Amino acid sequence: MDIDTGITSEVLTIKSKTKLIDIFNEIISKKSEAVFEYIEGLNFDINTRIVVIGTYFTGVGIVKRLSERYTDILLIDIYPHLEELLYSEVGGKLKNRVDFSSNLDLIYSGDVVIDTTGFGGIDVEQSSRFDVDAFIIEDPIAEDNDEALKEKNNIDERLKAVRSPNKAIIKTKGINTKTSGTMTLTIGLLTTVLNKCLEREGTLYGACEMGFFEEAIFKEKDIGKFLGLIDVNALKVSTIDPFDCDDIIKEELNKITSEMI
Repeated sequence: MDIDTGITSEVLTIKSKTKLIDIFNEIISKKSEAVFEYIEGLNFDINTRIVVIGTYFTGVGIVKRLSERYTDILLIDIYPHLEELLYSEVGGKLKNRVDFSSNLDLIYSGDVVIDTTGFGGIDVEQSSRFDVDAFIIEDPIAEDNDEALKEKNNIDERLKAVRSPNKAIIKTKGINTKTSGTMTLTIGLLTTVLNKCLEREGTLYGACEMGFFEEAIFKEKDIGKFLGLIDVNALKVSTIDPFDCDDIIKEELNKITSEMI
């Protein structure tokens, strides 16, 4: 925890050591480890062809973890510029360890396929063309707390259409967010953490880094700008009674779970 003086010597500003990128990476790690352990349990050869569809956070995290053991991995995304994430800290600097393509015809080239595309991604018709050794899909829903999103969610139909002896769903939840996206979970976590800080005696006000980062990624297509925006302290609080805000962040992170169902 960093502490600076505020407007006067009586009021202090505390800053979390935790950065936004740290929160992203912790959530991504939970998802990726669940997938890795599931695939390991199927006893596939290290040369098994693994195709991951969808780069944004979950996809890049999964290939990062899988590349520690498996040698033939292809990451596919319709946005070519997202390949830059593979070479960043978020992607574990995976240059020359994972292949990347924007050719959707290649989604059928794997022995193991992992679909992280969520809402509006791979549809049921496309799913019906898979005949693979294992198929994993990420559930974009976290908690069952939004009827409109539940109605929109079609992963059960997509999974049923796939021909595979091994099917599984990545389910991530724990802090009452509507979706399981890493960005959604991060913003939900920070909202709760900020409210807890504001409830403490002696707190004047606080602020979290909550920019709409997806504009930098998908509108401006500027991965470098995005990486700069998230390499900052996640939380700052003005208070007369300093406390460790990193403990509160960790407490909320520990509530997030990811499992294969």
